[in-house]
Order: sequence, then structure tokens, then C-alpha cells
Amino acid sequence: MTTNHQKRAAGTEDGAPERVGQAVEQVGHVVEQAGQAVGQTIDDIGGYIRAQRESAQVSMRQLARTAGVSNPYLSQVERGLRKPSAEILQQIAKGLRISAEALYVKAGILDERPASVVTDAVLADPTLSERQKRVLLDVYESFRRENGAESSAGATNIGTDAVAPSSTTP
Repeated sequence: MTTNHQKRAAGTEDGAPERVGQAVEQVGHVVEQAGQAVGQTIDDIGGYIRAQRESAQVSMRQLARTAGVSNPYLSQVERGLRKPSAEILQQIAKGLRISAEALYVKAGILDERPASVVTDAVLADPTLSERQKRVLLDVYESFRRENGAESSAGATNIGTDAVAPSSTTP
């Protein structure tokens, strides 16, 4: 005859299958959470697009129409099942009235650049087209490079660039 101690050691005591089931269920939850964490990095662009769409109060149908894609395709992008091309990201950004550069960074197409107040303001301006934003930022960056090169050479003096006051006195 088998004792309770032997049954417990063998895992056949009453309630053991329930405990094993609970342990398996707990392991399943841990694996599911880990999978979700990995999925969040994979579909980060999709989640970002969904969050931007919802914050802009744009329906999926409206965004799909303005981006020139189908509803099912956009849904798959938002769920992380599809990775959109740079061209599609640009159209989605246009439909959401956000920076295409922000989507490119989220998608891993571009490296994140250090932010500046001017850059952020230009990118956030909904009245500018993507082309206008790019041109403004290109001009801004060229001025910064030019001034950085001159100041490192000691050639820039703000006082000499100022306009002399008029000789007429009131």
C-alpha cells in the first residue's frame, strides 16, 4: 500500500494536478508577457501610428484614404503585422499631420537626431507641408554648420555683423 508521503513525492496526491495546472498557467502568463514585450519593440511603429491617429481623432478609414492604402493594410500596420515602406510612412504622416521623420525614427529607418526647440517647433507646425518643413530645417542646419565652423575659427563677431545706427538724430 502507498503512503501519503509517497503519493506526495510522486505528485499523485489529491490536488497535485491542480497545482501543476496552476504552475503551468503561471508560466504561460510569464511567457505571454515576455512575448508582448518583444512584440512591443517589433510593432512599436504600429502602436505609435495608432496612438497618433487616436489622438488626432482620425478614423482608420479616413487615414487609410489619405495615405492611399486599404483599411486592412493600415490595420495590419497598426497591429505590427506589416512593416510599411518609407513612402507609405510619409503618406501616413501627411494624413496625421505629423513629421514623417518621427515615423522614420520609430520605424528604424532613420537614427534619432538630437532635438532642438527650433526643430521641434518646425516639425510640430501643422500649417507647413512636409516639403516646407524639410527646407526650413535644411536652411536652419546649414546656418548652424556655417556659424559653428566660423566660431571655431574665431571669425565670427556678433558686434561686427550688426547694422550701424543711422547718423540722423531726432
